[in-house]
Amino acid sequence: MARKLILLATGGTGGHVFPAQALAEALGRRGWQLALITDDRGERYSGVLGALETHRISAAGVSGKGALARVKALVKLGLGYFQARRLIRQLDPAVVVGFGGYPSVPTMLAASSLKRRTVIHEQNAVLGRANRLLAPRMGSIAISFDHVAMLKPADMARAVVTGNPIRPDIAVLAGEEYVLPGPMERFRLLCVGGSQGAQIFGEVVPAAIAALTEAQRARLAIALQVKPDQVEPVKARFASMGVEADVRAFFDDIPALLRGAHLVIARAGASTTAELAAAGRPSILVPYPHAIDDHQSANAARLCDAGGGWMIPQPDLSVPVLARRLGQLMDATGQLARVAAAARHVGIPQAGRNLADLVEAVAEGRTPEREGEAP
Repeated sequence: MARKLILLATGGTGGHVFPAQALAEALGRRGWQLALITDDRGERYSGVLGALETHRISAAGVSGKGALARVKALVKLGLGYFQARRLIRQLDPAVVVGFGGYPSVPTMLAASSLKRRTVIHEQNAVLGRANRLLAPRMGSIAISFDHVAMLKPADMARAVVTGNPIRPDIAVLAGEEYVLPGPMERFRLLCVGGSQGAQIFGEVVPAAIAALTEAQRARLAIALQVKPDQVEPVKARFASMGVEADVRAFFDDIPALLRGAHLVIARAGASTTAELAAAGRPSILVPYPHAIDDHQSANAARLCDAGGGWMIPQPDLSVPVLARRLGQLMDATGQLARVAAAARHVGIPQAGRNLADLVEAVAEGRTPEREGEAP
């Protein structure tokens, strides 16, 4: 017999969806019934989330908008709150779990007002604005780092370090050894810019590789994600250099590429840094400079301060700087091995299980354990 219902509330961006997907998979295997409350973006969900019973409410973001747009957004959020209250009464969940983003706010506030058990999960090293509003009202707060900026000391008392759930096909890399390339083997470089790519990677990375020595270019094999209009020009440039290159606008085989990578250049989103740490892959992190509250820099700092990578702020990502760093690392691979080990040391590949344990404990009325493995 299926266990009682657990209600998930999430927004539409990947950073919120990936942990919700991982939790849904884990709780489904344990026999819990699941349902989802989201906004209209929920129509794009796939996998386990796409198969759940889904209820849509009104919601809108407030940050970065003009006065009139903010008023309209607040009206939508207010309407969503009353819609969520009605749904929660009807569904009678054992616990309501939120993953941040403004679409989760009406549902989590409604759950709190109805005295329902609640959990929120924060993916980043800076508490997101939605979760900042919700945290004082929530029963438990799952966090991905042992220190999360903007989380008040009073709320930290209800926090549990679970880590940020990652895809199972990347979590398995935690059990595989990081193998350095031999002197006659390809040095495999993976460069990804998130779900939308990164314009600057398509501009700076090929130029930096052109600045390497001929011997270094001959050893290199690169997988580079670029903007769609950059694909053909970048392919042509690598071909003219004689560099083995896989250039695409989107990679749907990241686990396989990550498995073979000796070094990764990437943005510093929550999912990306969690996956790099769990897989134990050394990385050069270039935080997206326009992220709200500069949370990508904070994510990168947590990993790099532990010795698990190098951070280069985007304004400093020049061709000479990147070429010099790549050349050094290709010629001194022992340093890569040490950084890979440091990254793996702070990874939490079992984060999905940790989060499921916490949510299950709250759903069953048990006091959740406050210990956790901190990156």
